[in-house]
Amino acid sequence: MSENTEAVKANLGEAGTHLKQAAVAAGSAVKSAAGAAGDELRLGRAQVKSELADSGVAGLNAAQHLGGATGEQMDALLDKGRDLLDSAAELIRERPLAAFGVAFAAGWIISKLGRSDK
Repeated sequence: MSENTEAVKANLGEAGTHLKQAAVAAGSAVKSAAGAAGDELRLGRAQVKSELADSGVAGLNAAQHLGGATGEQMDALLDKGRDLLDSAAELIRERPLAAFGVAFAAGWIISKLGRSDK
């Protein structure tokens, strides 16, 4: 064989060896990346579970306080209603004829609205 043919074979053999080593390195890199991705995925899943659990606890705490907040709002509304009734009663005591006239007019308007043809 000629010197050139030997050189081609030697170079092709060396290229094949390098290709094999590159394939092994690529496989190793993919395995490492998959392992790291798996670790990150497990860590992320644990963090998601933790945040969801904290969210559930916060929701339960909010629900527990909701009853108290509703009661407080109801008490405030009842107090405002009582104040409104007291001021209406005071107005009626101070001006009974005016209160009667306003009540009569309001009743008349409501009855007209109720009987109107639509």
